[in-house]
Amino acid sequence: MKPDARDFLFTSSLGQFSTLPGERIETIDMHTAGEPTRIILHAPSLPDGSDILARRRDAQSTWERYRRLLMFEPRGHKDMYGALLVPPVSPQASFGVLFLHNEGYSTMCGHAVIALGKAAVELGWVPSTEPLTVVRMDTPAGLVTAHVHVDAGRARATRFENVPSYVVALDSTIDVPGVGRVRYDIAYGGAFYAFVDASSIGLDLTLHNGRAIAAAGMSIKNAGMTAVPLRHPEAADLSFLYGTIFTAPGTREGIYSRHVCVFADGAIDRSPTGTGVSARMALLDSREPLEADTRIQIESLTGGVFIGGIAHRLTFHGMPAVIPTVEGVASFTGRHTFIVEPDDPLGDGFIVR
Repeated sequence: MKPDARDFLFTSSLGQFSTLPGERIETIDMHTAGEPTRIILHAPSLPDGSDILARRRDAQSTWERYRRLLMFEPRGHKDMYGALLVPPVSPQASFGVLFLHNEGYSTMCGHAVIALGKAAVELGWVPSTEPLTVVRMDTPAGLVTAHVHVDAGRARATRFENVPSYVVALDSTIDVPGVGRVRYDIAYGGAFYAFVDASSIGLDLTLHNGRAIAAAGMSIKNAGMTAVPLRHPEAADLSFLYGTIFTAPGTREGIYSRHVCVFADGAIDRSPTGTGVSARMALLDSREPLEADTRIQIESLTGGVFIGGIAHRLTFHGMPAVIPTVEGVASFTGRHTFIVEPDDPLGDGFIVR
């Protein structure tokens, strides 16, 4: 049988590509409820530091070029999201991770943890056991434990226990330029968020309304950053308002609410936002204590669902707090060998807003 000409083109191209000059970066790409996670497996360098927060600080200076070229065009886009694997610092952890986006580096990311749990099982980073495989990872916000539901060798869903989550402010108000008087809550779930009822400002949380959502979210975030000083009790690096989360009723039976998060520099999360669900669990529990077996379904713009719960309550530096759980499903979308040719004038990336 005559070989398919396309097979020849494929094998020939792979061989030639491997000899092209330039830096190479290897990634696995995934999505969780539509939100991308570009997992960086290999890069020419790694941030340095004795712990994950120190590596995050080092990344802000020494790794910026790689963040931009992986998150920005032509390899990414303004809403791209990434996870850089680094060696663990805790004896319990299998690996450490730094989270990156269009503005810099997150402190924690739930949708990425869900993806990393699946990747750890299906790519052999940890020994797989059924029905649950435990995957622990060091994040800038602290050690996070994921429980991956495994069936016939496949990771079906990931549920993780997040860091202590707590409420900072309830029913506060602020004047926001271009939006008006806004009522909001602030809570922490690995990052600080301002929660706003979308209907209170006449905002439609649908896929076709992305520009208006991003504009309103950034206006509220910027106003809140100026008016509301935030302090994490353990690390100054965590003490900033990361984003605005708009809430609305769920669109179908069994869905408690819809979340749309505007974070970093106007990025819109396609997932319900794992750290946002964590913070929302703390908010809901502060208003009316939740039952131990409560499972709250929260949807995103795409219709993807995360399930929130509470593992237990605790006192965190004198504040009432919860250890929330978040469950979701991730999927693989591709494997990439990115190359940066030495004579490419746009090789380091650019972004159009």
